[in-house]
Amino acid sequence: MKKDILYLPVEQVAMAIVPSEGTDLWQVYLINRNKNNLETILVSSKGYNGDQQTSLLRHAIPHLEMGSLALIESISPEVFHFTNEFWISFYIGTQIYDKKYIYLPSSINASNLSYIEELKLKGVLHL
Repeated sequence: MKKDILYLPVEQVAMAIVPSEGTDLWQVYLINRNKNNLETILVSSKGYNGDQQTSLLRHAIPHLEMGSLALIESISPEVFHFTNEFWISFYIGTQIYDKKYIYLPSSINASNLSYIEELKLKGVLHL
């Protein structure tokens, strides 16, 4: 039953959106800062703004080692006026975790960039 599932908080797993060199596109990364490997990772992404919305995209990553990262998708600045939502779920051992990362329209811009050590680039980091 759903009430029997233990929901623990997601810690040390981040999403980052960084501008891509030589193109208008930006890259979305999942960063595992955890001291455990992540298994069976599912990521769904969508953008929405009132009555408008983007397609729902789904991504699967079988394994992400501790201290590593994975490229999820590329996004275009044309969708920055949407609220961009990334919902991840994964396992550590037999425990399932999930978290929703939401980037508001005003958050993905040059004034919000900070240095992201794992990528050696500036971007918008969400813990």
